Amino acid sequence: MTEPWRRSRPAWLALIALAVAALLAGGFLAPAASAAGDGRGAVDRSATHAADNGLRGKDLKGWAKAQRAGEVERRADMAKKHTSEKRTAQQPLKSAAAIGPKATSTPKAAEPGKAKTLVLYDTAGPFGHLGELYAMGVANLGGHFGTVTSKPVQEYTAGMLEEFDATVYVGSTYYGGDVPDAVPDDFYLDTLLSERPVIWMGDNIWNMANSISLQEFQYRYGWDPTTSYSQVDGSVGQITKVSYKGQELTRTIPAGADGGVIHPNIKTGSGLGQVTELAQMTDTAGGAEKKSPWAIRSGNLTYIGEIPFTYVNETDRVLAFQDLLFDALAPDTAEQHRAMVRLEDITPLSDATSLRATADYLKSKNIAYGINVIPVYSDPKGVQNNGVARTVRLAQRPALVNTLKYMLSNGAVLMDHGYTHQYGNVDNPYNGLSADDFEFFRAHVDANDNVIYDGPATEDSAEWAQSRVTAALAEFARVGLPVPKLWTTPHYAASPTDYKVFSQNFAARVERPLYFSGTLSGAPTDTSRYLGQFFPYPVTDVYGTKVLPENLGSYEPDAHNNHPPRLAADLIKNAKANLAVRDGFASFYYHPYQPVEPLKEIVEGIEALGYTFVSPESLI
Repeated sequence: MTEPWRRSRPAWLALIALAVAALLAGGFLAPAASAAGDGRGAVDRSATHAADNGLRGKDLKGWAKAQRAGEVERRADMAKKHTSEKRTAQQPLKSAAAIGPKATSTPKAAEPGKAKTLVLYDTAGPFGHLGELYAMGVANLGGHFGTVTSKPVQEYTAGMLEEFDATVYVGSTYYGGDVPDAVPDDFYLDTLLSERPVIWMGDNIWNMANSISLQEFQYRYGWDPTTSYSQVDGSVGQITKVSYKGQELTRTIPAGADGGVIHPNIKTGSGLGQVTELAQMTDTAGGAEKKSPWAIRSGNLTYIGEIPFTYVNETDRVLAFQDLLFDALAPDTAEQHRAMVRLEDITPLSDATSLRATADYLKSKNIAYGINVIPVYSDPKGVQNNGVARTVRLAQRPALVNTLKYMLSNGAVLMDHGYTHQYGNVDNPYNGLSADDFEFFRAHVDANDNVIYDGPATEDSAEWAQSRVTAALAEFARVGLPVPKLWTTPHYAASPTDYKVFSQNFAARVERPLYFSGTLSGAPTDTSRYLGQFFPYPVTDVYGTKVLPENLGSYEPDAHNNHPPRLAADLIKNAKANLAVRDGFASFYYHPYQPVEPLKEIVEGIEALGYTFVSPESLI
């Protein structure tokens, strides 16, 4: 997972770096002596504006250790088998006649937007809870192509594969030892016999070969998973990049947290299936680059040697998986690359002059864009007003409202960014100030200056969330602004209940959401376990809500939160990596209190890559 970003502030403001630790990632300062003119915090107190991406590091270190230990045990078992049985690839465990005929007809591709995807995931073992989180990541992406059905793999029944256009198995539990194989033999056999695409990520592909016989596996797929390992010379190495479709994608795993990537042992010779290398990984351990396949395809099987939902960032190898889904679910999709931009954190104290200058530039480029407006500015502790509480509404700023209407008449679309973008008269986690604090989620800063997500607000409910949405819409109506069709959750953090309320009021959300344990299984929601995810294309997610992409981040000119600056060149680099997705987006946000010049550089750099800017509302 990546540690998220907080919004930066101009250099003339005091900068306090507060490290934001990821869950998927102090003392209170005295109020400022005078108010800032645009409603920004008097100090750099804004929390993350990008939801945690990937899974929690504290879970993954134990999981990675278990992965490595499981492989050591599997190697030892294989050594015993070779010694006692002297088994070879030519010694079948079952005959082709015994397992029946293989399907010969290639299934017809689904109509665009109507593909049916089956996602199977592990639930066994001490880290079984991770399977549901990974499955949600796959299911959300599958929601771009049509409908998705998700099941624990042990619930698979014979023939189920044929009911779907494609199946994705997420192998996150390393079966062996004290954890018996929970994958039904029917799934192994159906995969072999079917012509329908199967994407297999991570573990247990060797169990399929052992179940159907290694000879049958190699005859169809051309490689030997029983002798394919992630550890070479006792180490998983240092795999730092994945090459896919001409793009060099990143892979950044902290030391000790890498479970490794399976290196497929590809065989050659007559009577073996033909293997196509789809993506290549590079191991840089020891200073010498060693390359091997990261993803391969043979027959109906696409195999990826890891689960690419950990420690992700905007240029991560997960982009390859996001594109490979097109091969299985929408193979006739044409190559096109679109871009979106939104202006962020516009409050009743925003500077109308800066807004108009930014609007005029985007108009000169004929770029439609979003404006994320917080309709009520709240400073309950007087952080920007000499200790005196203050609330400012759009109705009190007619010149600003006129500027917003000017923007709407020149290419902008109105988006709702919460009601107050803060939570009561408390530090959540910083100062109670609009645009600095969370609104629908609680958070605090720990002793190491990490922002820790505490979970939904105590009063969280559908009624409470709706009351804040209703109040926000009333503020827009009061000043004659249109009803917004799009929503962005403040700091991208809310409960499943809240996300569903937002979808009942808006056509889509533009953000990076959180997905909590229990969502697929129907178990009580566990807000301490979640996946943070951003998308390269619009999806219908596991909440049943539509989410539009924001996958580049934002311009951040100052170093803070243990992050280096994010300059225009960095966002352009992110956009370049996203060219790997054949029908993907380059979507970012920009704070209009920043100068126009960096925005120009970003927009023109993205256009030079071949992207075409579109209105966020065009995706509804």
